[in-house]
Amino acid sequence: MATRISAPVTLRYIDALQPGDVLHDTKLAGFGARRQKGAVSYFVKLRVGGQQRWITIGQHGRPDNEGNTWTPDSARRQAIKIMGNPAIADKPAPVATKPARPLFGPVVDEFLILHGAKQKPRTAEEQKRLVRLYLKPAFEKMEIAAIARTDVEAAHASWKAKPRAANHALAVLSKLMNWSEEHGYRDRDTNPCRRIPHYPQHNRERFLQPDELARLGAVLDRVSKDKVVDVYAIAAIRLLIFTGARLSEILTLRWSYVDFERRALLLPDSKTGQKTIPLNSAAIAVLRKIPKMEKNPHVIVGKKPGSRLINLQKPWRFIRSLAGLDDVRIHDLRHTFASVGVAAGGSLPIIGRALGHSQPSTTQRYAHLTDTPVHQLTQLVGERLTAALKKKPGTKRKAA
Repeated sequence: MATRISAPVTLRYIDALQPGDVLHDTKLAGFGARRQKGAVSYFVKLRVGGQQRWITIGQHGRPDNEGNTWTPDSARRQAIKIMGNPAIADKPAPVATKPARPLFGPVVDEFLILHGAKQKPRTAEEQKRLVRLYLKPAFEKMEIAAIARTDVEAAHASWKAKPRAANHALAVLSKLMNWSEEHGYRDRDTNPCRRIPHYPQHNRERFLQPDELARLGAVLDRVSKDKVVDVYAIAAIRLLIFTGARLSEILTLRWSYVDFERRALLLPDSKTGQKTIPLNSAAIAVLRKIPKMEKNPHVIVGKKPGSRLINLQKPWRFIRSLAGLDDVRIHDLRHTFASVGVAAGGSLPIIGRALGHSQPSTTQRYAHLTDTPVHQLTQLVGERLTAALKKKPGTKRKAA
């Protein structure tokens, strides 16, 4: 059923429009958008010569005569121009020597807005970073429909100094190309990123050994006793060690997520969605010692009233330096939790569940650690066999 809606003309409201719905802008009277048969068009409503006119500005997400994409902001600017001079709308569009073909730059900007709105904030920010550093420098002035496999291969080759970033940039570009096909900017099934091989990536696996854990523990005790590091930063590091949680999960942790009775952290959202992190006795002991701040819902409190700690890197670098662990990253504490779990006999599926891995392949990096108990057993058997072989023959067993 068609509805008349009065609200700001923004992407949020445009995406919610149903066929026949008309959205009237509350910021600029006479400006709006309406959805007809799936497409959304921007319009301006005004009186010209005593008669009311509805003038279509352009279709949302489609290019204008200069190849730029219509967005709420660009359509609103055009509406203001038309209101100031209605004759603009009656002027024929300039004759182009070839059909308007949008450039990569405006299309990727629209992609980041529309597709990014459906991503988690950190994922959206990472996509923006890769577009800014890699994709725009390589393709910004090219027509989106003209980008060929050879162009992508050349760009990917130019990024080889940073293979991990190169592969991630290629993945974002592939998503953009698929999205462009769906929105009519490219022909169907023409994604030029398909079957381009990725660079080999060597995952950095760093686990703290028992003596390193002992050094880290001693330093944490010392800086806590001497009060040279913020109590909440120390608590965050201890929770990372004892839970195997991601840094963002600990820094954004709220007391309302902590269930002491169920011995778990009940996270409403994380990198892999809703998640439950089981708590061992060591983690519970850390949580019970953390001082709660009045009117602050966060477990790891920041300096400003009601805020949380944003950056743990500075205190961590200080602590790891004192412990002689300069090559250890915060994320390596998560790896250490997994390695200790495997050494204790935990299966990879159970370890993956404890860490909240959405893909079994992510946990598979710890597969080689499952050989440790086998090596230990093999060593023990070998020692006993060696001892048996060295034993002097002729020794008889005594009768029972």
